[in-house]
Amino acid sequence: MEMEESMAALTRSRSPKIGHYVGEFATPGIGHMLASAGCEFVFFDMEHSGFGFETLKQVLRYFEAADVPAIVRAPSKDYDGIARLCDAGAEGIMAPMIGNSEEAARILHHMKYPPVGGRGVALGSAHDNFQHGGVPVAERLESANKRTTFFALIETREGAENADEIAATPGVDCLWVGHFDLSASLGIPGQFNHPDYLEALNRIVAAAKKHDRSLGRLVSSPQEGLQDIEQGFDFICYGTDTAIYQGALVHGVSALRDAARNG
Repeated sequence: MEMEESMAALTRSRSPKIGHYVGEFATPGIGHMLASAGCEFVFFDMEHSGFGFETLKQVLRYFEAADVPAIVRAPSKDYDGIARLCDAGAEGIMAPMIGNSEEAARILHHMKYPPVGGRGVALGSAHDNFQHGGVPVAERLESANKRTTFFALIETREGAENADEIAATPGVDCLWVGHFDLSASLGIPGQFNHPDYLEALNRIVAAAKKHDRSLGRLVSSPQEGLQDIEQGFDFICYGTDTAIYQGALVHGVSALRDAARNG
């Protein structure tokens, strides 16, 4: 798989892809750690973290060095935020709280160069590997439009109700379920077995299948991920970096402390 189309290729496939969420540990070795663990993508969060654009520019190079395609969750739906993610080299763009097809189309307009969208043109930067000249401008813009992929984050009552029209929007590559926010928006925070939540979830799943879009979400356990794969999800983001680290640390420290006390 060529890096030029890695994320786009992943969204075209319906085979399960397993990845991991990074919201804290943007260290130089993180890309190779994910790759050695077998991760096929990474979900890098700029909405619920303190990461800024300087950190993003660096960490994207770490992921590229390890050939791990990145989905970057934008901190907002504004033009400057979306376009700057693209200019920094992000190819998988996730925008929060997508409620309808108009919002989805607006994000795509921010992501894509003319004539598809209205993204400002800045060549010879991170998104095109700092290439200056050699390739006609029109070809470079077309190539960039093919590489950038859109993950529509559905996490509100409105988004779930409009899942079909969001999925039908040209350029939407994946529907991503934000389960905590969705449950909160429905007035049942954290109640993932509640009939209202399951109805909303099924609506999103059905929309993705109807329009042949990828379907993704974050899971906290392998068992949960396997259930989602059976339901039709193909992007499975296993665990957050802090939860995995803390869980392993608690397990090891507790085992040592218990053994020391009983020894």
